[in-house]
Amino acid sequence: MMDNKVSPKFASPLIGVVGLGRMGSNFAQNMLESGFQVVVYDRNPPRVAALVTVGAQGASVLSDLASCEIILTALPDDQAMIAVCDGPHGLLASMGAGAVHVSTGTISPEAAEALERKHEACGQAFVSAPVLGNPDLARQRLIFVLAAGKMSAMKKVMPILEALSQKICVIAEQPEKANILKLAANVLTALTMQGMGEVLVLLRKSGFNERDVFEVLTGTLFDSRVHKGYGGKIMQKHYLPAGMTLPLAVKDLRLALLQAEKVQAVMPTAAIVHDRLVGMCAQGWENLDWSALGLLTARDSGLADDVPGRDEE
Repeated sequence: MMDNKVSPKFASPLIGVVGLGRMGSNFAQNMLESGFQVVVYDRNPPRVAALVTVGAQGASVLSDLASCEIILTALPDDQAMIAVCDGPHGLLASMGAGAVHVSTGTISPEAAEALERKHEACGQAFVSAPVLGNPDLARQRLIFVLAAGKMSAMKKVMPILEALSQKICVIAEQPEKANILKLAANVLTALTMQGMGEVLVLLRKSGFNERDVFEVLTGTLFDSRVHKGYGGKIMQKHYLPAGMTLPLAVKDLRLALLQAEKVQAVMPTAAIVHDRLVGMCAQGWENLDWSALGLLTARDSGLADDVPGRDEE
């Protein structure tokens, strides 16, 4: 039977994890394996129960996290963050004075600014720590953390971030700066995937063996993690399970374009890739990984690549 209360045998500090999708579950499991005392919460009880079996304490309501000095959220967007944080029974009301909220999700810069103000009004602290890397890399502790917030709060959460990642990049004392950089990184990743998809289609249709030329490209000038990792997904046509689904990719590029408009930065190629992501969603491909940009390019070019999870006529 799942214990939904925080056990008094666990002395401070307790670490809370809210949002147990693939990322959040991996974060919680890694912290448990590192010896941290972890309390987990999700609206989906089976996700909580799965982590309780490996040593976490389950929370049935957010107020069960009141004893946690640090709470890490792994939530997909502004709406989910607002739903968790606001209200009389939300995270802001549940956290104690001096506690730190670490947000690992890709939220808007405006949401990060607002969260810092709200937490400060409650005597709490906020650190924005979006990550570069997918859930598989998170499980292997190979992600990169972009961390921003007040130095006192950053110092408090650093041992946790170090346990989850291969490198922490301290960005600024303004939390929203980390979110802007994360959005920029996701734009660069999307543009790289679009480019890899186009080049691989060109070479396939020119008679090359796709795997052979992929090894040539990624073994010479184009040997970055993005070229190898996401390019490899395109080459292998491995679009399920999704590291990041297409709707989340659309959201990230939309937020980046809004920031670009705000500061008057011209990003025409990012706008095109955003529209291609929207087009894939319109075709019902929402469950695919965003590297399916390569799949769209192949089909646009007359190649009969199958859409995973769908029966082709």
